[in-house]
Amino acid sequence: MGARAHPEPQRPLERLRERISTGDRGWFFAQIAGRVSERRAAMGLSQRELAELVGTTQSAIARLERGGRPPRIDTLLRIAEALECELVVELVPRDA
Repeated sequence: MGARAHPEPQRPLERLRERISTGDRGWFFAQIAGRVSERRAAMGLSQRELAELVGTTQSAIARLERGGRPPRIDTLLRIAEALECELVVELVPRDA
C-alpha cells in the first residue's frame, strides 16, 4: 500500500498572493478605498489636499480610492492620521 498523496496546504503568504493575483482584493482593499473616499469627502478635502497631508501624490490617492494598486501599510497609517481615523486591521479565524 502506498501513501495517499495529500495536497500540501497553502501558507498564509501564499494564500494572500493568490487572492491578490486573482483580483480577489475586494475583501479588503475595496472596503478601505471606499472608507478613505467617504471620510475625505466628509472632511471637505480634495484628493490633492489629502495627498499633501499624507506626503504623496493626488494620483496615488485616486488609485487607492478606485481600488487600483493596494496601498502599503505605512501609507495607510499616514492616510488614517490625515483623516483623523484609527487604522484597524483584524485577524479573524476562518471557519473550518
